[in-house]
Amino acid sequence: MSASPLQQLDMLARQEAEIDAGLTHLEIYTLRGLLTILWHGPRDASSALIACGGAMGGLLGPGAGLYHQLGRVLADAGIATLRVGYRRPNDLESCTLDLGAAAELAFRAGARRVVTMGHSFGGAVAVRAAVAMPDLVAGVVTLATQSAGCEAADRLACPLLMFHGDADELLPPAASEMVRFIAGQGELVIIPGDGHLLNAGAPDILERLTTWIPEVLKDPDSKERT
Repeated sequence: MSASPLQQLDMLARQEAEIDAGLTHLEIYTLRGLLTILWHGPRDASSALIACGGAMGGLLGPGAGLYHQLGRVLADAGIATLRVGYRRPNDLESCTLDLGAAAELAFRAGARRVVTMGHSFGGAVAVRAAVAMPDLVAGVVTLATQSAGCEAADRLACPLLMFHGDADELLPPAASEMVRFIAGQGELVIIPGDGHLLNAGAPDILERLTTWIPEVLKDPDSKERT
């Protein structure tokens, strides 16, 4: 049996502290760097959002702190959010493992369905993690994603939602279009006049995600009963 993501981290130590009501700061020490996770909402939530940043890392996400805002809103709906700070930013394999480890932490705590989400470079991380964990990942969100690293998007077994500004100064919308083409499915929302950090479209993105994420995370059995 292959080692799980957490086992592959070769964890040396772990510590955590509650920094606010419903928000915990978790640190996992490894020989290949420090994995940081900000965990919003109930620790035993049955579903979770796992969010990651771009090539330089970070925990806030685009859109003037979109990940923090989502964490607070989704917590009120009983959904956990884990914001992942990479051990080694811009290392695709390592960052994918970090996202997988965070998803495993959520699973061990009680989550049975998760959404992976990433900005820029992190879009590829979110796609790769979803492909590697098809039984756990119920949806993928990319924000101004790159296409490099998304070559396995055709193996996605879940819904895909993408956002991209048409004035992106780093990655053109064609990058998201390519990912959708590879996946053979998905919705791409083009935001007029918005740049790579999606600041202008942030309110609309937040509104859309606070509806889309809970819907995707619903237990399929409960959908059938209703």
